[in-house]
Formats: sequence, C-alpha cells, structure tokens
Amino acid sequence: MSAAHIRTGIGGWTFEPWRGTFYPEKLAQAKELAFASRALGSIEINGTYYRSQTPATYAKWAGEVPDGFVFALKGPRFATNRRVLAEAGDSISRFLDSGPTMLGDRLGPMLWQFAPTKKFDAADFGAFLALLPKSFDGRTLRHTVEVRHPTFQCAEFVALLREFEIPVVYADHPEYPAIADLTGDFVYARLQKGEDDIPTCYPPKEIKDWAKAAATWAEGGAPEKTAAHVVGPAPAKSKSQPRDVFVYFIHGGKIRAPAAAQALAQALGTPVGAQAHDTEAASAKKPAKPAPKAKRAK
Repeated sequence: MSAAHIRTGIGGWTFEPWRGTFYPEKLAQAKELAFASRALGSIEINGTYYRSQTPATYAKWAGEVPDGFVFALKGPRFATNRRVLAEAGDSISRFLDSGPTMLGDRLGPMLWQFAPTKKFDAADFGAFLALLPKSFDGRTLRHTVEVRHPTFQCAEFVALLREFEIPVVYADHPEYPAIADLTGDFVYARLQKGEDDIPTCYPPKEIKDWAKAAATWAEGGAPEKTAAHVVGPAPAKSKSQPRDVFVYFIHGGKIRAPAAAQALAQALGTPVGAQAHDTEAASAKKPAKPAPKAKRAK
C-alpha cells in the first residue's frame, strides 16, 4: 500500500428522519443511495447481518455508486451469534456465496459483530478467525471484528488478532469496551456517542480531535486520543506503514450522523464530491459500471 485512504460514513442509507435533514424532501427513495454515495465516502450495510442478499442486489448497489466509494458489509448474525464459533464455517460460506464480491472494487471491509454477552475464549475465537478467508472469487477480503464484552480487553486477545492480522473495531461507545491496539493493515472505528441536538452529531472540537486521530492512523501511527485504550503490549518495532481508515458515525445522534461524516471529511481536508447536488444532477450522472459477474464457489 503506497498511500492510505480515509473514508467517513454512516450506517445504511434508508432512514426516514434523514428526509429534509440530509436528503432533499422530494428525492425519490430509489435515488437515496446515489445521493448518499456522492455525499459520503462509505456506508456500512447493516441489512446483511439479518438476511442474505443476492448477487443481483450487490451488482445493483455497485452500479449506483461512484468510483472511489466503498461499502462495508456486516457479516451475518448466524455466524457470530452462536455458542461455538468454530462451527460458523457453513454460515460464512453461505454469506460469501450470496454475492458480495459482485460489488467489485466497491467492496470494503467485512465487519463481524459479536453480541455483548459473548465472552472471550481464545481457542474458540481463534478457530473463528481461522475460518475467515483472505480471498474469495479472486478478490482480496478484509475482515474486522467488533467485540462488546469486557473479557476481550486483554493482551491475549490482541496477540490473537495480530497472529491473524485482523483489526478490532475501535468503538467509541458509552458501554462497550474501546480497544485501540493496532492489529491489522487498516483501522475501523465506529463512533457512537453522538447527539441529535448537536448539528454535527459530535461537538466541533471532538470532530477535529477525531480528524487528527484518523490522520495519525492513516500515517501508520497510534493516536494520543486512543492511547488509554491500548490493552496489549506494543508490537516489535517495525517500519510504520500507511493504513486505510474507515470511520462511521453509528446509532448515537443518528439524525445528524451524515453531517458528522461530512464535517470529519472537511476537517481532514478531503470532503467528498457533490455534497449539495440536486435531484436532477444525481439522476443524470452516469452510474458506475457494476462489477463483472464472478464465478460462484461450489
């Protein structure tokens, strides 16, 4: 990786309160993804957590967004919400066979989210990580895990992630643990302490602080802002490498989440293109070509 990208975004694109606050009031719902993908750098799709999609759906999404935009996909709950994680192989395979690689170069990280009640078990969690393929259909896959039980705040968990080179989600959340150790070649942050009565979800000073943190992550460093949440020993010294960074404003202050993602991009000096385009401009823009149909795995 010669240069890192920082993408800011939100969870999903269908949310009625965004009409008139983020989307123009008269924008057709069918055009919301086209609009959102030109105002933001990424969107985390939550629907894939609850149900399978189809190759045609993924191809349709790819065709509606511009070059440079990427989706993050949440892995299915059938893989993560189980007592024995080592038995998740079939669920992971069904998810990959459902067509996510049809997104082509619009495919970003796959997020595997675990229940707040799921405790750390090194052997079983390691068996799950071993099930996550590094590639599928000829395309490199990037995985990240979101753990939400305090037992994961330990050096053994961090060492396990470094073994598999998979990053842990940094969660800015009122209750869930924040783990800031860098364990993979990209960073995935979910900022969940926003408030709807703040125009940018987070106060402007906090937006600037997160912009500084994101820039440090992208340069290969560890931000001072997250230093208190490092739980494992520092890795052996090696040359810092740039990291792609994905920052999503999720749940807390959801109505203002798009404004927060745009404010963070502006604070980074990398605002995403046509943030104020009108409906006609959105519909007139030639859509990106969908990814070519890939061979399905047997």
